[in-house]
Amino acid sequence: MVDTSVLIDPPPESALPEEASVSAITFAELVAGVHATHDPNERAARQDRLQRVQATLEAIPFDAEAARAYGRVFAAITGAGRKARGKRAIDLLIAATALSVGLPLYTRNVDDFSGLERVIDLVEVRA
Repeated sequence: MVDTSVLIDPPPESALPEEASVSAITFAELVAGVHATHDPNERAARQDRLQRVQATLEAIPFDAEAARAYGRVFAAITGAGRKARGKRAIDLLIAATALSVGLPLYTRNVDDFSGLERVIDLVEVRA
């Protein structure tokens, strides 16, 4: 599963899994991003990115299994002394979705998921 950070700043295809997917939460972040800018050129670029992602990647829903996985994610984060609030909460929902279906999480921001190393396989994506 690829994190939103990977879609915003795409790496070479060789850095990604053969069959990539995203969390439906990632779709939500991309949709919000379209509406978060007032610059018409940036809005068009974000809309284009969203449409390409929706057309090419399977969205895995945040369902009851993901909600149960979130408990493990939350426990790991708070056990590591970190808070599960704000922007981090969105990242943790994405991690829980990946965990619920047994997929590694590809991200450009491994530090955003610090504390989850024992719970989920994190793959750092570089340029």
